[in-house]
Amino acid sequence: MNSQGFNHQLRVYSDITQLIASPENPTPLVRLNRINGNKDFSIYLKLERYNPFGSVKDRIALTMIKHLDIGHKTLVEPTSGNTGIALTCVANSLGIPIEIAVPERIPEEKKVMLRFLGAKLTEADDSLCPLFPTEGARGLVNALVKSPATRDSYISPNQYENELNVRAHYESTGPEIWQQTGGKIDYFFAGFGTCGTITGVGRYLKEQNPAIKIVAVEPASKDHRLPGMKRVTGLSEEYIPKILDRSVIDDTVEVDDESAYKTALELARKEGIPVGPTTGAIVHAALQYAGSNRGLAVAISPDDAFKYASFYAKVLEEEEGKNRESEYDLSQLVCPLSKMKATELIDKLQPGGVARFILGDVDSLKNVAKELKTRGIKSSFVQEGESRFRLTVTR
Repeated sequence: MNSQGFNHQLRVYSDITQLIASPENPTPLVRLNRINGNKDFSIYLKLERYNPFGSVKDRIALTMIKHLDIGHKTLVEPTSGNTGIALTCVANSLGIPIEIAVPERIPEEKKVMLRFLGAKLTEADDSLCPLFPTEGARGLVNALVKSPATRDSYISPNQYENELNVRAHYESTGPEIWQQTGGKIDYFFAGFGTCGTITGVGRYLKEQNPAIKIVAVEPASKDHRLPGMKRVTGLSEEYIPKILDRSVIDDTVEVDDESAYKTALELARKEGIPVGPTTGAIVHAALQYAGSNRGLAVAISPDDAFKYASFYAKVLEEEEGKNRESEYDLSQLVCPLSKMKATELIDKLQPGGVARFILGDVDSLKNVAKELKTRGIKSSFVQEGESRFRLTVTR
């Protein structure tokens, strides 16, 4: 054990904050093998879930708190969840009282976790992508730290304007990636949020090799379901996080919710890596680059899937609903073959399932409809042409 009371090799620590990632104790890089079809464009995920509190925000929490003159004040911060969880864990380990303000629309799992940790939680009527500094959760915290009645009782790390947010990634995440790739990295992908990750990592990597492409990922619209991400395009300068350094960014890719969630599901089902929807968005952007580029890419995975179970539940419900709807083209079959095939498929239809049959003649339509009536199964049809009928069957 070293003089600071920890040993990374033996995994022995004096307190939980010593597990936070560093160049000597990096979070892992894992190559994507099945989701990426371009062997000449390797994509590695940097899995920030392996930080002790479960996300990339662990890196900035300790750094920001250590540089605050807290005294007898209460720590307070607006967050979409991950920063709040990390700050609360660090504050708990240091005996510092903390209050957290969150948008109502963040996943319930994050709210439960914050309450579990003992943080005083305030929910704001807020989108996941509000303007700064007067809206929602950010507005609440801004009022607490500036109002004459409360400013002597509260102090905020202010992650959106705190250069320590950038420094944490410049001194840890960036050097880790450079070391882990042996300096061979060509592309780095990260999302816009507080902008500390992309600025800090981007700045460090550009200093090592100016040819490295830094690609920012943002939601396709302001009204999105990607907690922790911020749409910067189209915002007035006063609303953009002050720590963002645009000079290190080479490209910005927009990703919609559907693409982000679909990619997150594919990562879980094809790679065995359960990630949050923000990772899905970032990897989706990397896969777009894989279509026409060569090289080695690293994509940040800010956290895992487990804090988003309620969000994924809705996506899975929609997926299951689509799976229950099937269409079969039987227009090339005539009776009795069309009736026999339709009956066979109907027998396999699950309760609640919907099947659509395309039939090519009136006799087929009449015979299938008659069979359905005998079985007590509801159906309806639409004539789409002189010899084309679409029969819809609901089990």
